[in-house]
Amino acid sequence: MNALNPDLAATHARLLAAWRARKPDLAQRRADLHRLRDEFRARQSTMDTAIRADFGHRSTHENLIAETLIVLAEIDHALAHLRRWTRTRSAKVGWRLWPARARVRPMPVGVVGIISPWNYPVNLALVPLVSAIAAGNHVYLKPSEHTPRTSEWLRDLLAAVFPDDRVAVALGGADVGAAFASLPFDHLLFTGSTAVGRKVMAAAAPNLTPVTLELGGKAPAIVAPDFDVALAAARITTGKWFNAGQTCIGVDYALVDRARRDAFVDAVTAQLRERYGEQLRGDADYTRIINDAQFARLRGYIDEARAAGAKVIAPFGEGDAATRLLPPTLILDPPSSLRVMQDEIFGPILPVLTYDSIDDAIARVAALERPLAMYPFSTLRATIERLVDGTLAGGVTVNDTLLHFGAQGLPFGGIGPSGMGAIHGQAGFDTFSKLLPVFQQRRFAVTDLLKPPYAKLDRVIRWLAR
Repeated sequence: MNALNPDLAATHARLLAAWRARKPDLAQRRADLHRLRDEFRARQSTMDTAIRADFGHRSTHENLIAETLIVLAEIDHALAHLRRWTRTRSAKVGWRLWPARARVRPMPVGVVGIISPWNYPVNLALVPLVSAIAAGNHVYLKPSEHTPRTSEWLRDLLAAVFPDDRVAVALGGADVGAAFASLPFDHLLFTGSTAVGRKVMAAAAPNLTPVTLELGGKAPAIVAPDFDVALAAARITTGKWFNAGQTCIGVDYALVDRARRDAFVDAVTAQLRERYGEQLRGDADYTRIINDAQFARLRGYIDEARAAGAKVIAPFGEGDAATRLLPPTLILDPPSSLRVMQDEIFGPILPVLTYDSIDDAIARVAALERPLAMYPFSTLRATIERLVDGTLAGGVTVNDTLLHFGAQGLPFGGIGPSGMGAIHGQAGFDTFSKLLPVFQQRRFAVTDLLKPPYAKLDRVIRWLAR
């Protein structure tokens, strides 16, 4: 039993016992996903209400795009491909082991733990849950305490879809999260900050629990000299200020060729005014910062940049701490020593940096830890290849932002400080499966001859090993 929280341990034991007693077959998995889809669609309105209340305000349309659309697409993709994913996959054994044959059989692993964050509290809880259920597992979910209304909504949704010995939800704060991570899961997925990811990995280590980490980092957008600056500004504006920048793959900073820096800034400012008006239009389309601590952190970045002499552009003013409204803000060429260039920003602040050559841009990206995403903008294939080859990120969207996350056929995951492992589509199914290798020998086999005394087979063995 988990000494820190016996209730958590008891729930985990219940989920595991039920899974061992009756592992979900293909028909059960499909039925579960259909019920989840139907119940999720029926509760969209209450989901929207819960999320907006937790944030103080978040655009209903951003909820539809980032939560509803993504979750439904993930369920539909799993339902369309699940029969194929679950099939045994053929594998080669090589002529030296002829006439044996081999196959790879996807097997469910047991109970999957999911620790989900606050920034997309439904999407980042249910997308991995869909993969875990599709793979035939039971699931224990720990949603974020920073979005308590949405976490309760998730608990009620999942209770309406699944029996409590197939899917369970743990509510609570950081102490519950720490105890949750130390449970002996068969796989544990955490989405959140790199600092907390290290703690989760350490908590899972004593149980040798396999861990998938979806973290973050400083995702760059690199605008090559050949790319239309107005189009780049429009797409970067979308990737930066969606959800007020509270996005793990959001644009963290922009690199623009020196000659067009001011044109880029003007284009971004024009985009912001086109989208939000001369003043932020009430509560319609611009999301608030999740809590006071995050607001204070972000304001601290701006204040530090001003104190260091960096140029700060705030088209809509300074915002309002009482309502946690932090307007879009640009910081031009901030020194690398500032926190805004050291930390993942995770908010509506965009540093705009200049470079003198593509190699210079690559070097600036490489000087920071490997990010979860990168966004090169160029019409030249050679330039795109140089940018992709010269850097390494968790994922890349070329000539746009964010969209690789929504492509179910692409694995989504980080590298190094931005994470490990991958989810979405078949990658998520495989993550929560044991891809069991099965080697099957024939009644008569050449390998039966490979036994002492080896002197009789010296020439044959040496020929096989050549």
